[in-house]
Amino acid sequence: MQIDRTTYRMTDKGNYGNIALTIGAIGLVASAIGYFVDSRQFYFSWLTGFTFWVTIGAGGLFFTMLHHLVGARWSVVVRRFAEAAAWTLPFMAIFFIPVIFGMHDLYHWSHSEAVAHDQLLQWKEPFLNIPFFIIRFVIYFGVWFLLSYLLNKYSLQQDEAATIELRQKMRTVSAPGMIAFALTITFASFDWLMSLEAHWYSTIFGVYIFSGGVVGFLSFLTMFVLYMNKKNILDDVITKEHYHDLGKLTFAFIIFWAYMAFSQYLLIWYANIPEETIWFRQRWVGSWKGLSLFLVLGNFVVPFLILITRLAKRKPAFLKIMVAWLFFMHFIDLYWVVMPSLHAEGAAISWMDFAAVIGIGGIFCRLYFRRLTSVPLVPVKDPKLRESIHQVS
Repeated sequence: MQIDRTTYRMTDKGNYGNIALTIGAIGLVASAIGYFVDSRQFYFSWLTGFTFWVTIGAGGLFFTMLHHLVGARWSVVVRRFAEAAAWTLPFMAIFFIPVIFGMHDLYHWSHSEAVAHDQLLQWKEPFLNIPFFIIRFVIYFGVWFLLSYLLNKYSLQQDEAATIELRQKMRTVSAPGMIAFALTITFASFDWLMSLEAHWYSTIFGVYIFSGGVVGFLSFLTMFVLYMNKKNILDDVITKEHYHDLGKLTFAFIIFWAYMAFSQYLLIWYANIPEETIWFRQRWVGSWKGLSLFLVLGNFVVPFLILITRLAKRKPAFLKIMVAWLFFMHFIDLYWVVMPSLHAEGAAISWMDFAAVIGIGGIFCRLYFRRLTSVPLVPVKDPKLRESIHQVS
């Protein structure tokens, strides 16, 4: 890979996009084979992989809007990386099609005979029904597409002429967009994940999934930036100061995720209502108990103790290991949310879990790399670009 250091455009994109596409194709073929081997396992594995990558893209959209709303300076040099992640979201909607076909395997409430004999499901039926479920899916991705499209459009227009009007447009989109994003990501979490066990409910669940997704995105972003710098791409623009800031933001959202997770658990434990405790009780049987403890240690305790230090956030070798670990733990987190609905007796890892996340991930990375290399890697006429390059943490 090579870059023109005057325009910040890639002059040699390398073969990484094609490699990602090939890996993705292999994963999708393997997933298709898995469908014929065990269709129910396939649907649960697919849902896990789908939500994993959608939360990465959604994290990019959140990061972009947050950048514009607060008028951040340090994040200007990495803004295009977040915009590229948000740009993939409309394409991820295609991967929801298997979920629709597998609704009867995934969601108990989708069976009319089950609803007929369950008073609680009858009460929830106006919301939990297949037509409205699909309509909400269209609304979620419609909102994300609109926000991503407008923010990417105005960002590229800024490369031509950096006017105050364009900066105001991006902020104007981001303000109501953040509210719309909060509502859509919350209800998407309710629909796709919480309704796997329709008798259970938690008002914190949407924030829990959102916070985990932001940690996953920041890990993905940091890994990609570190990799680009290793190839001498933007090594004179993105410095240790930016690594430090990315590390600090990741550290903050690790704490936020842990706070949401603990708050959800504490309130349910204290109230001791059977309809609420059943969800955590299921994750405390068999090998799920070990995975629950592993999630606490791996997604909070260990990263907290390491990233709290200044060295870990400024040393690329340390930071690379930590964000790669957190990226992996985000998958474990979603696996822990989804799979007990299928394997109630204990965790049973299937090769289809890896096939689905690799298959969808390969296509995601292909789209991400294609978008990123088709535009300047930094917003070249952003008024705060020079300040961002010389940022000191």
